[in-house]
Amino acid sequence: MKALNIVKKLTALSLAMVLATGCDDKLNDPLEQRVLVEDTDYTKTENMAQLITGAYELLYALQWETFPLLSVRGDDVNAAGDQFPLTETDFFRYDRSFWMYNSTWLNFYDDIIKFHATMEEIEKYKEFAANPATADQYIAEIRVMRAFELFQLARLWGNILLPTSSQTDGLYTTPVSSFEEVMTHISEEMDAAIPLLPNVRPNQRTDIKGGITRYTALAVKAMANLELKNYQAVADATGAIISSNAFELYPDFYELFKIPGKLSNESLLEFQYSDFGQSSGEAEYYLHAFFGPNNWTPAVAGSSGGWGFWEPTMKYIKFMLDRNETVRLETSVLFTREGIQRIQEDPNYANLPAFVSNTTRDGDVIGRTDNQPNPRAIFSSGKHYLPSNQLTPGRTRYGENKNFLVIRYAEILLMHAEALVNGATSTVMSADDAVNEVRNRAGLPDISGVTLNEVLNEKFAEFGMEWGIRFYDLARYERTSELTHDGRTYTPAARFIPYPLAQLDLLTQLNGN
Repeated sequence: MKALNIVKKLTALSLAMVLATGCDDKLNDPLEQRVLVEDTDYTKTENMAQLITGAYELLYALQWETFPLLSVRGDDVNAAGDQFPLTETDFFRYDRSFWMYNSTWLNFYDDIIKFHATMEEIEKYKEFAANPATADQYIAEIRVMRAFELFQLARLWGNILLPTSSQTDGLYTTPVSSFEEVMTHISEEMDAAIPLLPNVRPNQRTDIKGGITRYTALAVKAMANLELKNYQAVADATGAIISSNAFELYPDFYELFKIPGKLSNESLLEFQYSDFGQSSGEAEYYLHAFFGPNNWTPAVAGSSGGWGFWEPTMKYIKFMLDRNETVRLETSVLFTREGIQRIQEDPNYANLPAFVSNTTRDGDVIGRTDNQPNPRAIFSSGKHYLPSNQLTPGRTRYGENKNFLVIRYAEILLMHAEALVNGATSTVMSADDAVNEVRNRAGLPDISGVTLNEVLNEKFAEFGMEWGIRFYDLARYERTSELTHDGRTYTPAARFIPYPLAQLDLLTQLNGN
């Protein structure tokens, strides 16, 4: 889907919003957005399609700082580079004045308020719609977007605010909802949305290719109930997805995260970007440079490198080597020459498989080639890597035209297994079968009698560097020994980060939570 600019679209519909743009401009601003509707002709119900398109644009416009903050605290990734407070966050030493905290808070609440505004406008069109069910579907899609972002907010901060409309004045008196109340709210919201959504796989939608369907909502419901440890609800929701037979694992794990894997049958939610197949001009893209190697020699000369801020951990790499992982390790980690040497300093890893190389299978050479130390990072995330030979000729930005995978069928399978080993029941698939389906794609043999530890290890191998899944798994089970590594000391008190200092001044009800 070609993303459309939400500002232009909503302005065209006479829905004027006060937009906050750029990190620096937003740091000290309250969550104040006003929705002004003047002279809108709600009988022109075809304009609802523009509103839902604008909502997707808002969802896909994930600011670059949001994902690292969500994902940095697991034992699968290190914060590299010179963002010292992000590195401190990785070590569970939190600074509530760190700009990323406030920016991420505002990014999510900015979206959520606009989602409410869009739903309110669609309700006004619904009165005149020849098919009101279309309006109901659009609202249900936005409810899933809102729920997904509330889910991420609660994972970061625990107790948060639940806006109920676009009127932000009410936020100043909105009570703080507990983490459990937020997850329960999300689950109930998904129950309301599911019957109104298309009963197809996202890539089967013809109106909004890759758009939200009832399976996306079921996945978000499962994720919320996993945090609640309501394992039967997790098994039921994931079981409904599995029994649909609509999804399958993309056969090539390496290409899943690259152009060939765009909108595959594995995807339940995917942020979409495009250069529209043109060598120059308009492009919608995510800033993948944050994750990329700061030094490389690309196979396609002139292709830009990255910032070197995101580094898979040595612990993760050795964990994968110990499991005899091949394609998942090659896909997840980009190795520099220096990084390989660091691994081999441990006598147990002196002899490495041939695929552990600073040259990727696509011919990009990672890191410096002059035998000098590589600054910032000695590894990079392969899941955020697009080979230079997959860039559209003429495009040079790192990772341009690459989509951002959000919820995959592999996660559905492993959440299903996790629920079952915690006592839930299912007639759809056993825990062994769910785990082995994921392992088989990775070229690993079947196992039987899987335990919680084996499920979590499989999730570690499968989802390294993805959405903080590893951290939230370990935090949920208080597996502090695994998060305490390489100079870090995790305690249960470190599960949630502190509210941004700027928000404590504005939203006084946050104090004491």
